[in-house]
Amino acid sequence: MTQGLFGQPLTNETTPRTLGRRDHLTFRGNIPLGRHGWLRLTPAYSLHLVRELLRQAGSDDLVLDPFSGTGTTPLACASSGIACHAVDINPFLVWLGNLKLTRFGVGTDRALRAAATGVAEVARRSDAGTWKPNLHAIEKWWDAPSLHALVALCETIRGLEQEQPDPVNDLLRIAFCRAMIQTANVSFGHQSMSFKKKGADESLIRMSDADRARRVIDVFLAAANEVAESLLIEPPHAECRVFLGDSQALEEAVPGCSYTAVITSPPYPNRMSYIREVRPYMYWLGYLSDGRAAGELDWRAIGGTWGCATSMLGTWKPNGDVHIPFASFDHMVAQIGRDHALLGRYVHKYFQDINTHILHLRGVIAPGARCHYIVGNSKFYDTLVPVEEIFAALFENAGFVGVRIETIRKRTSKKELYEFIVHANAPAKQSKRKQTHSPRCRSTP
Repeated sequence: MTQGLFGQPLTNETTPRTLGRRDHLTFRGNIPLGRHGWLRLTPAYSLHLVRELLRQAGSDDLVLDPFSGTGTTPLACASSGIACHAVDINPFLVWLGNLKLTRFGVGTDRALRAAATGVAEVARRSDAGTWKPNLHAIEKWWDAPSLHALVALCETIRGLEQEQPDPVNDLLRIAFCRAMIQTANVSFGHQSMSFKKKGADESLIRMSDADRARRVIDVFLAAANEVAESLLIEPPHAECRVFLGDSQALEEAVPGCSYTAVITSPPYPNRMSYIREVRPYMYWLGYLSDGRAAGELDWRAIGGTWGCATSMLGTWKPNGDVHIPFASFDHMVAQIGRDHALLGRYVHKYFQDINTHILHLRGVIAPGARCHYIVGNSKFYDTLVPVEEIFAALFENAGFVGVRIETIRKRTSKKELYEFIVHANAPAKQSKRKQTHSPRCRSTP
């Protein structure tokens, strides 16, 4: 029997779940690794896992990641000298991914440190204006002195951007975002972000207002130094790029392209929305102005239920012409729906959207393209959702061959939850229209 990356058998059904947590195969393993650790996104997947998958790729490959997130796949490709395109529906994540992929000039690290020192000096003297991001219940996130210092830093950086666009200014924004989240009253002890209990940080209780403001500036300077150091670690060598687009309409996002490999990790069907994790950054940097916009963006993403996306889900009805080709799917959805009607709709919509994505994937990949999807199963009440097996069924239904499942690791939540890779290959021969695609893009998307 064929073995996978970690010695486990590859089958078309879930493999025996004998693996431990393997934290190095989670986002935690990315944190100390250069640009990968710039900004935290809890659902991000492992750089180590991507590198293992890239062992099968070469300099002639063109890799696609249709769910870019924080850019793990394109950045791993870029530092390995392999061309890659990625797609994301969130404009902030597109900006972040492309900044990580930038090949900065010699001395940019020194310029960043100098610029950060100048920003800090101005911010210390600044009497920040009345502007603040329209983040709901912002007083839960930062106390007044810390918020004042953050506004001063943010306005100073904006002033530099207005004077003269410079890549260093974008790096200052990364340092600011790190300082903003590190000084927020939030905890990352769980799989998602949550507020700390009141009085949890005794050191802050003893600080004066002036000390709290100084702390924010000091954290910003330390963050800028860390970002500067990261520029020298595994810099990108290949031309890689993240495009703004919808994974359910890839031929519009990357027209004229034919990819030889796909390495990605779509959102898991567990109601953990990316927008929830990144909205603080998006509000501060001007990508969001209100909660409605956040919810509408999450509704367009697969698996999103933040804000008004939940109310939209309440009126959503499945497309009767779309059948999910998994034997117990309808029964599973009905069972979840009996416990919670909204969750039944959520699971149904998630797989209809994934089905649309996989069908459209065929239009942008080359014959024989290797596809690797990192997914996690889910459990709602007493109903286990075998996400990996449903993905495998969707690939087979779309005409992919060699579909197999590899168990990667035990996850940290419920005992039944694991992470998997679903491997699949595009058929060696496709339609005449698709065969006209070159291994690269006919033109830059």
